[in-house]
Amino acid sequence: MCAPLGTPLLRARLGRATFPPCPVKTGRQILRKAVAREDNPWRLSRVLVCLGFTIWLAAAGTALAQKQGGVLRQHIPDNPASLSIHEESTVTGERPAMPIFNNLVLFDQSVARNSMASIVPDLAETWSWNEDGTKLTFRLRQGVKWHDGKPFTSADVKCTWDMLRGLGAEKLRINPRRSWYDNLVEVTVPGPYEAVFVLKRRQPAFLALLATGMSPVYPCHVSPAAMRQQPVGTGPFKFAEFKPNESIKLVRNPDYWKPGRPYLDGIEYELSRSRSTAILAFIAGKYDLTFAGVLTVPLTRDLQKQRPDAICELPPGSVSTNLIVNRLRPPFDNPEIRKAMALVLDRRAFVEILSEGQGNLAIAMQPMPGGLWGTPPEMLSKMPGYGTDIAERQAKAVEIMKSLGYGPGKRLAVKVSTRDVPPYRDPAIILIDQLKTIFIDGELEVLDTTQWFPKVLRKDYSVALNLTGTFVDDPDAVLYENFSCGGQGNYNAYCDKDIEALIDRQSMERDQDKRREIVWEIERRLLADDAKPLIQFNRAGVCWDPAVKGLTVNTNSIYNGWRMEDVWLNR
Repeated sequence: MCAPLGTPLLRARLGRATFPPCPVKTGRQILRKAVAREDNPWRLSRVLVCLGFTIWLAAAGTALAQKQGGVLRQHIPDNPASLSIHEESTVTGERPAMPIFNNLVLFDQSVARNSMASIVPDLAETWSWNEDGTKLTFRLRQGVKWHDGKPFTSADVKCTWDMLRGLGAEKLRINPRRSWYDNLVEVTVPGPYEAVFVLKRRQPAFLALLATGMSPVYPCHVSPAAMRQQPVGTGPFKFAEFKPNESIKLVRNPDYWKPGRPYLDGIEYELSRSRSTAILAFIAGKYDLTFAGVLTVPLTRDLQKQRPDAICELPPGSVSTNLIVNRLRPPFDNPEIRKAMALVLDRRAFVEILSEGQGNLAIAMQPMPGGLWGTPPEMLSKMPGYGTDIAERQAKAVEIMKSLGYGPGKRLAVKVSTRDVPPYRDPAIILIDQLKTIFIDGELEVLDTTQWFPKVLRKDYSVALNLTGTFVDDPDAVLYENFSCGGQGNYNAYCDKDIEALIDRQSMERDQDKRREIVWEIERRLLADDAKPLIQFNRAGVCWDPAVKGLTVNTNSIYNGWRMEDVWLNR
């Protein structure tokens, strides 16, 4: 641990306790130095810990300006299947549960763009890598208690990741991110407040997987079944009530290990599947904060007209719309049909209709300006399917289908499955219209959230329109989950061993520029394989009442900024 030089608050709070001085004078200098060395993350540990401590002190020093009390009211657009983050793939399940938990490390909640440089301590006070980058050691906080009063120890860390790897006595019903931990050999616990993650090979970005809101530590003594409906965490808020199809309520944790946090007395989420109803309720003052990913560009503009005092942001989209085709089910096991379906896509039409031209085109990774890894627009515009040659491509798609025996007199009927919420339904209707061009007649099949993810996981569909959220803007998270042969998000059964080798290669690369070039090569190959045609990264607004303070909206993930311990109400 380190201390900023000459910090009065540190002297007042810690008396004569000794901490070595930070290697630089200010948090800004720390961040600048950290970014410069981001190519070697395991040597960043002490600098990043110091940065996190500096930020914590700055926040603590201004705590008198914040107001305690009040309940933050939000709407939620869908009923989550559960509140067990480790079994959920949707933000409607993760966002209301994230305030209940802590991670080992976390993306700084005051920094808009998630990156290796913005990772700060949480339940881990410090972390360090061994020389070859295969062992990651965490020193854990002492005195932390679970909401039921039991102590947090390293045994909980081991239990959590044993469970995620399918090795624990307790089993998850669904394990959406198991592929994130294929490189993890074991978690050892040399002592009650030390945990060591042992990897097969070096993986600099492994820390980023642990920093996302989808990676909380679970209690050893509570079963996965209990966590679905009555989760127990160590976080700033405690679970109070979950009424399916109605509401979720959290209350302030008075024994939170971080002094002075949280500011709010509670958070309430009320279900409203209708966007119009939710917007009207926000305008009328019923809600303080809208739900990320719900407000389209025109709806955001309309809301601001009717509620001019509202604060709204339209961050670069971190959720992609994509076509998934079941490669195991005839006739879609024929690569020529899949090629025709990819060729017929008019991506720019989706962008114009759904986001008034403000969505972003990509292949797999989120592109700039929000993301850090996607193929640059100037390169992307020269690739098949991303230029202005839509008429030529669609004509080629028609010829492919005719060569397979399809035409005006012989059309292919298929159900197009999707989740029964507007961000899924709206693009699915556009997709069905475009598929008609190549003699495919799609019938829309909408499914409740509780049915949707189990259905695509077991590949019980033919054609579907899916939204893929960026849990963390890093190739290890996106590529392993969605494009490795056994990835839990690989709903369309794509498998290429050469691609898997490239994914491993980029994962081990320390030089971030070289790593980015490997990622772009992977994207080129995925595009050529019609692996999972990505249509666009959506653009969606977030609005809040001016009384809501301390909220930072992330630019490259809708999953990681909802701890809510720093949010307060000025009323």
